[in-house]
Amino acid sequence: MVPPSTDPSAAPPVAKSKIPDTFLILLLLALAAYASTWLFAPGQFGLTPSGRIDPAAYSAAAHPKGAPVFGDEQNVGLLNFPFEGLVTGDRGSATVGLMAFILVIGGVFGVIMRTGAVDRALTALIGDPDKPKSRPGEFLIMGLFVAFSLAGAVFGMSEEAIAISLIVTPVLVRSGYDSITGMLTCYVATQIGFSASWMNPFGLVIAQSISGLPALSGMGLRIVMWFVFTGAGLAFLAWYARRVRLTPTLSKAYESDSRWRDTASVGSMGRFGTGDGIILVLLLLTVAWVAWGVVEKGYYLAEIAAQFFALGLAAGLVGRLFKLGGVDSNDLVRAFSDGAAQLAPAALVVGVAKGIILMLGGDKPDQLSLLNALLNGMSGLTALLPNWATAWGMLGFQSAINLLIVSGSGQAALTMPLMAPLSDLSGVTRQTAVLAFQLGDGLTNIIAPTSASLMGCLAAGRLGFSTWLSFIWKPLLGLLALAAAFVLVAQLTGYN
Repeated sequence: MVPPSTDPSAAPPVAKSKIPDTFLILLLLALAAYASTWLFAPGQFGLTPSGRIDPAAYSAAAHPKGAPVFGDEQNVGLLNFPFEGLVTGDRGSATVGLMAFILVIGGVFGVIMRTGAVDRALTALIGDPDKPKSRPGEFLIMGLFVAFSLAGAVFGMSEEAIAISLIVTPVLVRSGYDSITGMLTCYVATQIGFSASWMNPFGLVIAQSISGLPALSGMGLRIVMWFVFTGAGLAFLAWYARRVRLTPTLSKAYESDSRWRDTASVGSMGRFGTGDGIILVLLLLTVAWVAWGVVEKGYYLAEIAAQFFALGLAAGLVGRLFKLGGVDSNDLVRAFSDGAAQLAPAALVVGVAKGIILMLGGDKPDQLSLLNALLNGMSGLTALLPNWATAWGMLGFQSAINLLIVSGSGQAALTMPLMAPLSDLSGVTRQTAVLAFQLGDGLTNIIAPTSASLMGCLAAGRLGFSTWLSFIWKPLLGLLALAAAFVLVAQLTGYN
């Protein structure tokens, strides 16, 4: 571990970010949403017999509806939107279900981290931070990045990155890197894979189905795209990780990472042993079990949470039997509680963000909502552009709407019934429209404060959203430029 430098020529400390806290940002969005309900009229779409949106059957209310200050059972108001968001949905929803999922995952990996097993396993791979010349850190980090990008492409790995971040980030920080390196490795990799996927069942396949395209069609260009995006991300990660390892004070997270660095040195955690190996095998088997369940059985939040809870029970039992980290039963129970508490803010963000959507009228296309009015207006604007610019407009539209609707399947269901026929009218191929959807759906997840996956990973790494945003906006612009290039190539070549 490199101590803070006292050299006056060393890099100056990074100034504290002026960007508001996540919950303050959400409050400002809520105030803007409340004001908009008094200024703009909501709209709704008609549905076809098959239940899809009919773009020609849009109708708007005669006047703005105006959300109340104090809501009731029928209306969400300014002062009850957090509560309504927190209690909306069921066990499989993107609100209550996802909040429960986050808390269970946090508890399970609190238990695993308390045993120290995975920490020691990754430390054995990364090496002793006190002997940097013997540590193949960047090679391991790059391998993890490729693996997580592939997981995002194959089975839409997203929320699962929260669990991985709980393992990887502390070890990387204690090994001379920073929590931003952990975010790039664990979360950004999954979103790059998710965005550039050729077979993602939660976004691409649904969008192609709604657009009347064969499932997994157009695979060739998308596989090339995955290699290009993953390669670009890999090159940036390798450069950044080495830069931070050589000069830790250059990191924007240097001060906040002190909580990781001030804990026990990874070199003093003991050697990797049999009990550690058993927990590692259990973890790998669980990841494989989850991947199989998601792809073959359609497992979602409840089933994945149960799979990880089984892992937590098994890991706790192994930790107790082998006395890993000197734990007893009460230590493991407290570790579960502490792990869940660490991710509680991320769960709250999910509910509060949902409350804002409800105050706008919800996200159902056949009910009056300002979201539908926004969707109708933006889709009309794209029709005024030349075909190549319309393709870019679709990318921009999907990127913007993803800040409100971070669910890939939900965004596909809401936007593709409009984008598909719009592409026919504007000379953009439907495959290109789907390409714009998947790139827009995935890349802005990297900065969306409404993304549970993002907020969960930030909480797992104890990295502030404002710190993350001040770092990632430039790399994200590069990824969006690359996305625009692929959409343009697709349109000019008649991608089909």
